[in-house]
Amino acid sequence: MKVWIDQDLCTGDGLCEEIAPDVFTLLDDGLAYVKEGSKVFSDPGGAEGLASFPDSQLDSVIESAEECPGECIFIEAD
Repeated sequence: MKVWIDQDLCTGDGLCEEIAPDVFTLLDDGLAYVKEGSKVFSDPGGAEGLASFPDSQLDSVIESAEECPGECIFIEAD
């Protein structure tokens, strides 16, 4: 599975990072980005910043997307 964040919709609330810290991170610009291991997909972000995540994180990623006030988290099947 893969996930990306539309930074134009991101409110910077940080719920995604709280729920799934291995997949999401907030940067100095106050917006959330996806990460894959130690690599943060911030240049560019958006749909170009598509990160893979392990199946073990699926429930957390789905919960993050459901709880996100900006509705900016998009999950895609491989």
